[in-house]
Amino acid sequence: MTIREQTEEIERQILHPKACLSSQSKGRLKPEKEGEIRTCFQRDRDRIIHSKTFRRLKHKTQVFLAPRGDHYRTRLTHTLEVSQIARTIARALRLNEDLTEAIALGHDLGHTPFGHAGEDVLRKIYPGGFEHYKQSLRVVDVLERNGQGLNLTLEVRDGILKHSKGKGKIFSTIDKSETLEGQIVRVSDIIAYVNHDLDDALRAGVLRKSDIPPEFFKIGETQAKRIDTMVKDAIYTSLAAGLKGIRMSKEIKNITYALRDFLYANIYEGEITKREFRKAKKILLDLHDYYLKHPDEVFKEIPKEVIADKEQRVCDFIAGMTDRFALMMYERLFLPQPWMVF
Repeated sequence: MTIREQTEEIERQILHPKACLSSQSKGRLKPEKEGEIRTCFQRDRDRIIHSKTFRRLKHKTQVFLAPRGDHYRTRLTHTLEVSQIARTIARALRLNEDLTEAIALGHDLGHTPFGHAGEDVLRKIYPGGFEHYKQSLRVVDVLERNGQGLNLTLEVRDGILKHSKGKGKIFSTIDKSETLEGQIVRVSDIIAYVNHDLDDALRAGVLRKSDIPPEFFKIGETQAKRIDTMVKDAIYTSLAAGLKGIRMSKEIKNITYALRDFLYANIYEGEITKREFRKAKKILLDLHDYYLKHPDEVFKEIPKEVIADKEQRVCDFIAGMTDRFALMMYERLFLPQPWMVF
């Protein structure tokens, strides 16, 4: 018996009957031989962590564009916070922690530079539309490894595709993940961002504590306490319902929705953020127009046969940019450069 098989046997013995076992995975788009040491979900997690797209998340906006301070969240730190919250819930419910972690680490790989401003630009100008969760799946299926993709398991791909909710319901039955582990990531995502985005807004001086409706402090005076309350609520409410799905109590769910709506009105779609996002949109629109006229300058490492459509190729290229790379290319292409005269 290999170490992987021993791990799979341990999963059968200790995980909840409704957990998604590694040994029962539906497999990959392209069949592969199983490894000797790691389970399929452990291999997926490692492929994501070692991908170039994952590394670029450290220079992608979460809320505030190119923040100068060292303590503001980026898309990478957001991903790590989601992963930590999701793993805590998965472990408490005796679900598959490796699967949960893989989905959490891969859920935002398709996010654009400049946060939701970049997503809005591509959604409007790309003929096929654009959603970051679909792009995340495209990253792992097509764009990584020079056009070969990461060939992840179907369970991880499902969780990545169905993690996003925007302004929609957290516990939707329409786009619900097939696994409880995927559902955990969906709720962990909103637990993470409503708390850390509020924290960043207070740090940036965009909000004052007195601006925040007092109902939000019912579940905790601090970020740590609010996260603790939400996580425990998701765990105990899901257990009380027989683990038929990942749930929150009505009270905590309503407070979570209200906090999200407050952040949309005052941060994500607030006037200060909109002012900076208008500048970001100008940058991306100009870059998009330039690369449509010069398609040979994009994705030199990915064969053209992989992405034959020019519009798709440019969209993929811009979506993969970091904030600072987009700014650098804009400066190089559209701003006068100093003459090197000696």
